Amino acid sequence: MFTGIIEKVGRLVEWNSTEGGVSLAVSHDPWDVPLAKGESVAVQGVCLTVSSIRHDEFVCDVLDETIARSNLRSKSGGAHLNLERALRVGDRLGGHIVSGHVDGTGTIKSIRRAGRDRVLRIECDASLMRGIIEKGSIACDGASLTVSAIDSSWFEINIIPFTLEQTGMAKLKQGDTVNIETDVLGKYVRRYLHPGRLEGQPDGTVSMDSLRQAGFV
Repeated sequence: MFTGIIEKVGRLVEWNSTEGGVSLAVSHDPWDVPLAKGESVAVQGVCLTVSSIRHDEFVCDVLDETIARSNLRSKSGGAHLNLERALRVGDRLGGHIVSGHVDGTGTIKSIRRAGRDRVLRIECDASLMRGIIEKGSIACDGASLTVSAIDSSWFEINIIPFTLEQTGMAKLKQGDTVNIETDVLGKYVRRYLHPGRLEGQPDGTVSMDSLRQAGFV
């Protein structure tokens, strides 16, 4: 579990083919408390497990599902990567609850200035937009941000100078993709309210027929 408060910006060293998959190596400045094998690190908002450590680098195996869902597939050697270590009991929740399970990606349609801040307009699939609300929390490339505006196919986030300086988001440009994780609490609420059609079960919508079957009319 994470909070979306980026701790370091690492660099992608290399991709390596492994038996049945791939792994990536990430370089970084030293941590106050060194990483340990087996711990979780959010890389661009993707929760990965440290499989090996060498000097100022760590290596993680990456699932095909992760490659398909995230923008990690578009990163090459030298790319900046947002890093956050997993929460410990007693840590401050400075951002919001982030699982590190990326839902998908969005595309930056525009970047503009608003005073000292930058405003990013990000377009994404309707399935992701259903989990995004104005003034709600969202994780973009692992950073906890607040949705400042929303439409049917896009949302906007305002990024303050400190966040730009402390993350890799200052290097984003129009056309780039960002990893998106919608609010985890909202996902469960939406699932309970709209469970979707499962075999042999109703689809969760309310109609006169469903009310009659339930004995309400």
